[in-house]
Amino acid sequence: MAEVKLHGFWYSPFTIRVIWALNLKGIPYEHIEEDRFNKSPQLLQYNPVYKKTPVLVHDGKPICESMLIVEYIDEIWPQNSLLPADPYDRAQARFWVKYVDDMFPGIVAHHRSRSDEDREKAREIIWERLGVIEDQCLGDKKKFYGGDAINIVDIALASFVKFIEVQEGMFEVKILQSERFPRLNLWFNNFKDVPIIKENSPSKEELVACLKPLIEKILAKERMAS
Repeated sequence: MAEVKLHGFWYSPFTIRVIWALNLKGIPYEHIEEDRFNKSPQLLQYNPVYKKTPVLVHDGKPICESMLIVEYIDEIWPQNSLLPADPYDRAQARFWVKYVDDMFPGIVAHHRSRSDEDREKAREIIWERLGVIEDQCLGDKKKFYGGDAINIVDIALASFVKFIEVQEGMFEVKILQSERFPRLNLWFNNFKDVPIIKENSPSKEELVACLKPLIEKILAKERMAS
């Protein structure tokens, strides 16, 4: 088997997506932990356009962007397929992956808010988007989006929901309200209970302990630069 390496941040929802995909496929790989404030020359060489993680290096060739990496993994290693076989179902899955990715700026706005009022406005936007997920994406009471097995939509959505959990811990608020989003909460509990996911996911407490000071540091550097 060709060598597989993953450059990323262990606490990043985007790196976690790739970790889940590799482990669901049973693919051995080397994890190379990057420093957000001092990225390695290899990372900058592999992703000269965005200079971001994650980057998967397979047989010496780099692939960038988390969900493109997940699709690449699914094509190279077809066992435990993550994408539907039917072209229409595959297009629908990609639609929801894009919808989830478009939600990330909302959660970023939430943790960047400088007042309770701004944070409340950001939370309302997140709730509106989660309502669409609740009613349209998870509306048919399946265990996972793809049925009984995790697929690409579950990976994308779970990484986002996990980051919401971190926000809840950081700001002592409840965003994933069970009475407002019963399907979403049931689905996420099903996802977290899968042994491979449980074994390859940092805890909420670990993520809060890491990300709270990290985000404060990033915001302080931005304020100094402005």
